[in-house]
Formats: sequence, C-alpha cells, structure tokens
Amino acid sequence: MARNLLAALVCVAFSSFSVIAFADPTTELSSIETPDGLSPDQPMVDGETAMPPLTVSVTRSEIVNQITGGGGVTPTAGQWDIHGTDLGHMFFHKDALYMVFGDTFGPRGLFGRRNWRSNTMARIADPDPQNGLPIETMITGADGQARELIQSRKIDGLEKTVIPTHGVSIGDRIYLHYMSVRTWGRPGRWEVGHSGIAYSDDDGQSWVVPSGAVQAQPIGFEQVAFVRDGDILYSLGIPEGRFGGAKLRRVATDQILARNAYEYWTGTEWVSDPAAARVIVPAPVGELSVAWSEAHGCWIMMYFDPERNAIVLRLASELTGPWTDAQVVVTAQDYPGLYAPYIVPGSAIDTSLYYTMSQWGPYNVFLMRTTLEWPAPPVTVAEGSTSDDG
Repeated sequence: MARNLLAALVCVAFSSFSVIAFADPTTELSSIETPDGLSPDQPMVDGETAMPPLTVSVTRSEIVNQITGGGGVTPTAGQWDIHGTDLGHMFFHKDALYMVFGDTFGPRGLFGRRNWRSNTMARIADPDPQNGLPIETMITGADGQARELIQSRKIDGLEKTVIPTHGVSIGDRIYLHYMSVRTWGRPGRWEVGHSGIAYSDDDGQSWVVPSGAVQAQPIGFEQVAFVRDGDILYSLGIPEGRFGGAKLRRVATDQILARNAYEYWTGTEWVSDPAAARVIVPAPVGELSVAWSEAHGCWIMMYFDPERNAIVLRLASELTGPWTDAQVVVTAQDYPGLYAPYIVPGSAIDTSLYYTMSQWGPYNVFLMRTTLEWPAPPVTVAEGSTSDDG
C-alpha cells in the first residue's frame, strides 16, 4: 500500500513487500502499476525471497471504560434510550468520529426489551481513545431518542433485522454497508437475505438505499471492513455468520454503489468475478476490522474467533497477505460473551491498541486497550565500520 518512506523502511525490516502507487480515479484499476514496474496482478510477496514474518507480543488487555448503557461513560440510557446495544464500529466524517451500533434497545419490560431499533449512530465528542470516547450526540427522532437509520421489517424468516457492518466517508457522503438478517440460528450462525450499501448526504440524518447497490445473492462479502487508500476503497469481506474466511475486493471511490465495478483478489490477480475471490484469512472469522500501524508499517486485523472463543489479531505488510498466524488478544474466560472488535481509527497503533468490544451478557459496547510489545528493528552496520566505539 502507498505509505510514507519511513513507515515503509520499518516494515521492510520485518517482511518483504511491494508498494502500490494509486493512479487517478478515472484510471482503470487493472492498469495501475507499482513504482518498480510490476503489475498489481502479480503476487505481492515472493515466497522465495520473503524475509522473516512480522511479530508482536500481546502483554496486557483491559477495559478502559463502558461506552453505552447505564454504566457508560455517557448516560446513553437516560439521554437516548439506549440501555443495550452492540458493535460500535467507527469512521471519520468531516473531521468528527462517528460510531455505529447494531440492534439497540430500551429498558427490559415484562415481555423483553423495549424500543427495538436495528441500527443507530453516534457522533463522538472526543476522538482520542485515551479520553474514553464519550458520545456527543446521536441521530435522533422527534422524541429525542436514538433513531433507526436503515429501516427493517423485523419479521422472522423475512427480515429479522438490518445490521450495519461498517461505514466510510467519501467527500460529504457517508456510506454504510449493511446485511439484512433473515433469521438467527445457532450461536454464531445466521442467514442473510441480502446485503448492500446505503448512503447519507446530510451527516446521517436521512438515508437512501439504492436498489442498484443491493446484493441479492451471497458472495462472501455479507459483512465487511472498509479500508480506504486514496481513490481506492478496499473491502475485506466475510460471509453470513462467523464461520467463513475473509476475502478481499476493491473499487474506485466514485463507483462504490456500482456492483459490477468491484474487482476481487484471486491470490494472483484482480478479476471482476466475485466467485473467483480467494480466501486470504482462513475460517473461522467473525466480525472484523483492519487498520494501518504507521509506527510499524504494517496492517493489523482483529476479529472474533468463535472456535477459540477469543478476539485475535494478525499482521501483514499488504492487505493481500500473507497474514501472520492468529494471536489471541483476549478471551471469553476474562470477558464472557465477547465479540466484535473494532479498532479505533486515527489512533496511533504502537505500544497501545485501542478498540471497541461488545459483550453479550451486559449487551453493551466497551472501549478496550491492549498493550503490544514489538521487536526492535534490526541494526544495520555500515560497511567498513564496527558495532562498538572502540
């Protein structure tokens, strides 16, 4: 990926990679070339010359604070009738950090949760996670309560709910990828009727769901993590549920709503056929997020692994991989019912990694901090010199 020289040099110290230079958005994706003249259709890592893989050690994981619910850093229960919710993935829009939630409820009643909204959105008062991510305001209705963004029919077997899986801001427009859940199954398994992308031109107050951006058939991108690099938007996608593998696709940012404009990574080239997309991270992969560590010149992926019952991370020099083996960050033994880790965008990923995490029991979103220990980069001694002063 195109990054600054310092970050690239740090990454070279740990792993071999190529740097893609992105062209004008009007340029066809297949014609983009790397600075060294190689086509992006060629493998980005040469297995015969690859250097040792990236490594990092997880030394400590802890809750910074609760974000939503009665015990949240912001009183969402009293202010916006959010007593319980989950997810909490984030993106920047007009220099403000937005956070999007899944199924959102009021207080418990005699017959269960009240005031069910399938998806809600907040604007964060302070984007620095060291200050707890307090909520400044929500998208609300006339009653002042948090309002559902994308309507759902809430009919089991037809459309039980509409869950937002990630958002991105391009210019003045917000795009929100969603999945329409037909029915919930056994833990970690559900059926998606369709998925798609909705957009808002008024900072989330109203939403358009264009029919041309609806994906009626499952293609393995029913849930996504967006990564923007200039005029290219990447989607790391997983199928319905938490037991599929992750794949990769890309599209020009001015073509996000055009289904036939996407290209899919096969392992060696980009093609227009979604069926040819190759798994870049093996199953099982639950809710996921991806972010770039400028300090270490590497990508970090976090997701929920239902077999380990843990949140794990992987590293890579390129989005296409190869990705390192999964490393456990935090387990359900410490935080029962944990899932959905979303890295806080814009935060420096060095010795601290900040992310939101949901817990099923309290059914709320928490801000987490994991302490990372990176290996020291190798020291290069100039020819003709010695390593000591004497």
